[in-house]
Amino acid sequence: MSREKILIRTSWVSTIGNAILSASKIIIGLFVGSLAVLGDGIDSATDVIISIVMIFTARIMNRPPSKKYVFGYEKAEGIATKILSLVIFYAGMQMLLSSVANIFSDATKEVPSAIAIYVTVFSIIGKLLLAHYQYKQGKRIDSSMLTANAINMRNDVIISSGVLVGLVFTFIFKLPILDSITGLIISLFIIKSSVSIFIDSNVELMDGVKDVNVYNKIFEAVEEVPGASNPHRVRSRMIGNLYMITLDIEVNPQITITQAHEIAESVEKSIKSSIDNVYDILVHVEPAGECQTNEKFGIDKDMVEKTINKP
Repeated sequence: MSREKILIRTSWVSTIGNAILSASKIIIGLFVGSLAVLGDGIDSATDVIISIVMIFTARIMNRPPSKKYVFGYEKAEGIATKILSLVIFYAGMQMLLSSVANIFSDATKEVPSAIAIYVTVFSIIGKLLLAHYQYKQGKRIDSSMLTANAINMRNDVIISSGVLVGLVFTFIFKLPILDSITGLIISLFIIKSSVSIFIDSNVELMDGVKDVNVYNKIFEAVEEVPGASNPHRVRSRMIGNLYMITLDIEVNPQITITQAHEIAESVEKSIKSSIDNVYDILVHVEPAGECQTNEKFGIDKDMVEKTINKP
């Protein structure tokens, strides 16, 4: 099954599952007067929006390269992940404001009905299943968008568990304000999660890599090629889940252009055999001894030893 189809299928499963959970919690939350359950339902509603965005994004990502976007549309996933983080942040802030307002409200508060506990338990089980499925599929196709949503849904499990604990204590101590306090704590957790996803999505959009050990693999791959030396000005960035790698190498200045080209091709093959999900590799060949030491972009082996491999 293609990456696009897995993305779309997983997103539809997430959409339907979260829609059922969200509707049940919002209806019960309003019916029994539980702010925590209602907030949990609103959080699940954002997951429905997220899943719809994912379906739309999956179709964009599958478009072939165009004159305007010669590298294709894979980075739409990073943009979508950024949007998802903002949606989650908005939901968290709305819940935070509602919880604070309810805590300081003079209105009479009542203990929610016991049905709020049942719907919360149902939500925890449903979210666990959805999060596990989403995370498994995300790792299968190396999708930051699916993985981020799976993490968000695992956070939802913690949120629903917090709601459950708050409801139990509300019933035990007969203090309705505990429901509002639980809602406040949950909102802070949602906001923290959104900020984490927002920062994580910056890596791809700023042409970085999440796993910096990829540079170690590049240098090791070059060392295995006879005739190739001093790999430097190495740059790697992500296009969706794929690596775009550019580097300079030095070769004997006395060899022919054909021989230098063959060495460059061997370097490409060596790197591709060492690193999965490579989009493209560009190897620039230089005569040995003419390396520039003041390059602005890229890294060399010494920089890797000083930073990436620093104990």
